[in-house]
Amino acid sequence: MKPRIDFTAVGPGIRDAMMGLGKYLGQSGLGEPLLNLVALRASQINGCAYCLDMHWKDLRAAGESEQRLYGLDAWEESPYYSDRERAALAWTEAVTNVCEGHVPDEVYERVRKVFNEKEVADLTLAVVTINGWNRLNIALRTVPGNYKPARTHAA
Repeated sequence: MKPRIDFTAVGPGIRDAMMGLGKYLGQSGLGEPLLNLVALRASQINGCAYCLDMHWKDLRAAGESEQRLYGLDAWEESPYYSDRERAALAWTEAVTNVCEGHVPDEVYERVRKVFNEKEVADLTLAVVTINGWNRLNIALRTVPGNYKPARTHAA
């Protein structure tokens, strides 16, 4: 695959703006493991190879088990996820697939059982942000494979 445009070179402000969202989310209290799990799930739905490569590597570097990562595509039928993670994943899918009928009330009620209002707003921004990254990388054909996690954290 050949990249169409290196948006980080021709429009560094794009990367800076998106990284600003990531910086806010990193300080939101949701936690890097949950943010990366949400990012990986949205990237699976959207088919973003670059982001799949990145978030899989970040999660593994943080100590996430391969079993949970392999089971992510079928999280509803897998016993490996907490109620909080399940609610976040349901919200991620609903917001990512918003064109399929908006975000159902049932999904909102589910997420509100385990997240407060600020956390729901932050979680929504996390989903919006990864969907933005997915669209940039897919449309401009960012080549996956060379990403290296910057640091590791315990999952």
